[in-house]
Amino acid sequence: MPELPEVETTRRGIAPYLIGRRVTGVILRRPDLRWPIPPEIGALLPGQRIDAVERRAKYLLLHTEAGSALLHLGMSGVLRVLPPDAPVGKHDHVDIALERTSTQAPRILRFTDPRRFGCLLWQPPGETHELLAKLGPEPLTDAFGGDLLWRLSRGRTAAVKLFLMDNAVVVGVGNIYASEALFAAGIDPRRAAGAVARERYVRLAGEVKRILAWAIERGGTTLRDFLSPDGLPGYFFRELNVYGRAGEPCRVCGTPVRQAVLGQRSTFWCPHCQR
Repeated sequence: MPELPEVETTRRGIAPYLIGRRVTGVILRRPDLRWPIPPEIGALLPGQRIDAVERRAKYLLLHTEAGSALLHLGMSGVLRVLPPDAPVGKHDHVDIALERTSTQAPRILRFTDPRRFGCLLWQPPGETHELLAKLGPEPLTDAFGGDLLWRLSRGRTAAVKLFLMDNAVVVGVGNIYASEALFAAGIDPRRAAGAVARERYVRLAGEVKRILAWAIERGGTTLRDFLSPDGLPGYFFRELNVYGRAGEPCRVCGTPVRQAVLGQRSTFWCPHCQR
């Protein structure tokens, strides 16, 4: 599943082609993805100028005066900017047509989603969609830090990895990056969140920020389905220390990396480096 760096990479890739351009039409090749596509997408979006492309957690919002198209890439979704006559594939479910400008030819924003776990929804102006209403802070902002993690973790018995992946605590720290940040901070992912000391949370928050920022610069992590809008894979997967490396030697101490399941997700850690 695309995580925050992959979604941010997508946002940066499509934004220059969308901002300031008017939508000339919308083609919906099916009525639903994960949920039904609301009628506002076809009724209100055409004719609107896209004023901004924002990422909130793992969602993308195309802001217009009439409202915002809200997109989630799901497990396998990809957004690409293509010529209007680009061949249509089996899993190309949505095209958003963009006007020609004095400097750019007409283009389409195409949403491809083989597994259909993504979504295309609508947020009216001045409102916050219910999917976004209870989200925690963005990890790369000043609103997120070790003191916040320590305060919210008091009394929590859930594993610290699951706590870190809770979108009500902080958004966008998915399975891969939670595993990597906990390794960098030297924290056993199975440890109870409430048993982690403040100073260790300060280090963990710093590693979350560092790793996510670096992954964005490297174009995200390609493990199965993710491709950036230019069709190129991310390269951060080459720098993973524990995720997906069960049985392989730790890059720091040589101890075999272990694997377990937490919250129905595979978890990887070094039993020597992480306590």
